[in-house]
Amino acid sequence: MHCRKVLPAAFISLATASAGASASEEPVKTLGTVTVIGNRPTSLPTQIPTTIEGITAHEIADKINATDAEDALKYFPSLLVRKRYVGDYDHAVLATRASGTGNSARSLVYADGVLLSNLLGNGASFTPRWGMVTPEEIERVDVLYGPFSAAYPGNSVGAVVDYVTRMPEKFEGHVRVSSFGQDFKLYRTDDRFTGNQGSVSIGDRNGNVSWWLSYNRLDSDGQPLVFANRLVSLASGTGGLPVTGAVPDKDPRNRDWLLLGTTTQSDTVQDHAKAKFAYDFSPTLRATYMLGYWRNDATRSSRSYLRDASGDPVYGDLSNATASFPISVDGRRYTLLAADFAPSRADLEHLMHGLSIRSSTGRQWDWEAAASLYDYAHDQVRTPTIFVANPDTHGAGSIADMEGTGWTTLSWKATWRPGGADTAHIVDFGLQRDATKLDSKVFGTADWIGGPAGARISEFRGKTELQSLYAQDTWRFAADWLATLGARLERWQASDGARGGAAPGLIRLPERDENFISPKLALAYQLTPEWSLKASAGRAVRMPTVSELYQGTLVAGTVVNNDPNLDPERSWTGELTAERTLSDGGLRATAFHEDTRDALYSQINTAAAGTVSTVQNVDHIRTTGVELAYQKTGVLFAGLDLMSSLTYAHSRIVENDNFPASVGKWQPRVPDWRGNLLATYRIGEKWTTTLGARYSGKQYNQLDNSDPHGTAYTGTSNFFVIDARVRYRITDAITASLSMDNLNNDTYWNFHPYPQRTLAAELSADF
Repeated sequence: MHCRKVLPAAFISLATASAGASASEEPVKTLGTVTVIGNRPTSLPTQIPTTIEGITAHEIADKINATDAEDALKYFPSLLVRKRYVGDYDHAVLATRASGTGNSARSLVYADGVLLSNLLGNGASFTPRWGMVTPEEIERVDVLYGPFSAAYPGNSVGAVVDYVTRMPEKFEGHVRVSSFGQDFKLYRTDDRFTGNQGSVSIGDRNGNVSWWLSYNRLDSDGQPLVFANRLVSLASGTGGLPVTGAVPDKDPRNRDWLLLGTTTQSDTVQDHAKAKFAYDFSPTLRATYMLGYWRNDATRSSRSYLRDASGDPVYGDLSNATASFPISVDGRRYTLLAADFAPSRADLEHLMHGLSIRSSTGRQWDWEAAASLYDYAHDQVRTPTIFVANPDTHGAGSIADMEGTGWTTLSWKATWRPGGADTAHIVDFGLQRDATKLDSKVFGTADWIGGPAGARISEFRGKTELQSLYAQDTWRFAADWLATLGARLERWQASDGARGGAAPGLIRLPERDENFISPKLALAYQLTPEWSLKASAGRAVRMPTVSELYQGTLVAGTVVNNDPNLDPERSWTGELTAERTLSDGGLRATAFHEDTRDALYSQINTAAAGTVSTVQNVDHIRTTGVELAYQKTGVLFAGLDLMSSLTYAHSRIVENDNFPASVGKWQPRVPDWRGNLLATYRIGEKWTTTLGARYSGKQYNQLDNSDPHGTAYTGTSNFFVIDARVRYRITDAITASLSMDNLNNDTYWNFHPYPQRTLAAELSADF
């Protein structure tokens, strides 16, 4: 699978490994690089001798059950995407070696060099815009581990992911249809949730012009994700409507609680369209424009487990617009709130633009100028504020509106080879500007389904901007030695911060303007024709996001704001790697260490007798671990391929003055062990069978590790799941596949429950 990164037996000229390799060159491999094919190379700086893993479109189609773009990362070493259901558009966060799924701003995801990572915030709701890439348009995916390239900001501290999508050299077309479903049983939910997906794409090259058009539609019903609950200890006397059906269980802190019903069961319909055009001014100079469109209509419904004496479901007081409703469970009184079973409707329409012009001579000078825009053209989520049993019931509610939010990037990059194409010396440098804008408003409305916005409930605004200058020098200074030395100079600004509640006017928040420098170093030695040794070190400064600085919460009608004076995260990361080239494969062992100061987490400041969680700086977190990766084509006998990895991470909170109870505890959502295994067997030229396994060890969701019971709602559990896939090539152009994720039907959690056993069938045609 990851054999695209296998090390060579000896060094090859650095010039052929650079992003400027010409279309006429044959595929090559160099120390620490991925294979570069034709004139569609990865945007990653492949000449840096550090850990890079990759997978091709052919391998994805053959081996992986990929319904969404993020599924391509399913078996990469140390990576996990928190995908809760097919089409999960707002919580599918990427976790890396030393960063959990609550730290979305500690990794970067690109498509053809266009930023997909949502750096407006840091957390589960700031997922990369995976929907802007569909599996069938992927040519390959590459991952750079760690902040070892000066070409990327401090958000690269965990990893940089680059999706390279297809541009045709001749006419081609692709059609794919699939259907999937799962039987989901949990608490009192026992139901089947299904979905369908279809896509079509065509492209061609006519002289100097190449183009690609694609459309994908997804209709997916996910399992319930949220469960209304009450702690048994919080019962308030007696009285209320007697009800049955509540499910007794233990919460993650091992306290007795009752599960009252489900919410956030998503029915999402997504449309994704993309148009890409390229014009070749010459064989070595290309201009490219890309337009991406993504629309999502989602309804999230609820189901109460509670029943009255007549056996009818109980959702609250449906006849009056009351804020609460008393119920009695086993003689104990609890209060239902309208939010317990509140459905919601999302109407989202996002646009992405990318424009670049690039020189790729492979000789002394090459350069690239690029710009991109991601725009929340329309983004509304509607929720009732009254008791509702049917998601089609009209009544008072709220509208969360993010229209006007988005981000832009602008860059100019250059590569200089002092000795020309055969140089042993490459210098990369560039200028970049990355800007984000948050415009978040919540309004009341008389009709949550279709009514206009009324009075303001809350509003948060702000901007951040990062201007960067970087340079890195890669030099083969001896026959068996390769070194990269780089630095990134950054000027960060935060401005236009403002917040407000129901009262008129906005409170203006302070602006910020700071400078940082981040050095980078990588060194490689070819010990023998089969063995190489590599060492990498780098500093990463992860700036606070605009949401962490300026977006707060409402507590009793008062805005509780996050701290606009948050310090940035500062991490020093290093790795040592020994790598062996095998016949049609490779073996790698990497020891890594990350030392982070002022990590950004949401917590209560107990040292100051605080009562509300806000984003704060955790003084010191330290992570040390080992990652093993092995891949081989033709294991034991011809036709059997194997890819596997195993990671151990010891991640501890070393210092936290605001929350002393967390000191010495595990960093949230960073498990001790992770492992993947993927075995593929080809039977003749038509059949391909795959069996995969994924494992994640013990982890916690709370900073003080006070939630040891992970197999519960809001808990974070270990898991072991088995996946299977069978693919049959009916003709040269038509293939069919049958796959199953979570074959062993493990019930596991990452705050929300993951999918249970899911069966999918797919038919595709390529012409």
